[in-house]
Amino acid sequence: MKNYFDGDIAKTYDQGHGGDDPAEIARAVDVLAKLADGGPALEFAIGTGRIAIPLSARGVDVTGIELSEEMVAEMRGKDGGADIPVVIGDMATTRVDGQFPLVFLVFNTICNLTTQDAQAKCFANAATHLAPGGRFLIETLTPPLQKLPVGETRLAFDRSESHWGIDEFDIASQQFTSHHVWFEDGETRRFSIPMRYVWPSELDLMARLAGMSLEARWADWDRSTFTAISEKHVSVWRKG
Repeated sequence: MKNYFDGDIAKTYDQGHGGDDPAEIARAVDVLAKLADGGPALEFAIGTGRIAIPLSARGVDVTGIELSEEMVAEMRGKDGGADIPVVIGDMATTRVDGQFPLVFLVFNTICNLTTQDAQAKCFANAATHLAPGGRFLIETLTPPLQKLPVGETRLAFDRSESHWGIDEFDIASQQFTSHHVWFEDGETRRFSIPMRYVWPSELDLMARLAGMSLEARWADWDRSTFTAISEKHVSVWRKG
């Protein structure tokens, strides 16, 4: 797995990518703390600690796996970030000691694994780390193909004075490239990253192959009902 998250991306990740809305973060932490049920949690792609730090402040013992050392360095500079143990490596194969009642992966990061095989390995890795009855949670987008006119491959998802975002899709391979342009202080900064979109039913199959079954699927962290027009989902699978 190639690392795209060093340099400026690490420094601006919370504002430009992950989102820093306190209310949204609080909703995510509420769900995760309840699922951890007093036990420890393992976050795949812990990044800058955007979720892990407030979850740890709620009393959950969080451990992380992260590919980018510079993202982890950003986390270490935050209050509480230096206390969270992190193993450097990719989320599909890297192991840490112990078993957990909760493993989680947020904000479309499953799509950073650009093959079906790698995504399936991520599920298997999660199952290996879960205690019996433990849960694996993913937050990710619902493929937005309903918004694409027939034959079109590009979809604008953000346009503001400071940022343009366009996703470019290859329907045949389920690959897409997410293009970003930021406008800051009279300068332009560009970033493109390859990704693979994945359907909810496909994730369910990966879970079954790893010995897990779907327990819940919501349209957002508020546990609202997932429907055919939901733009994202938060899904929970249980081991055993």
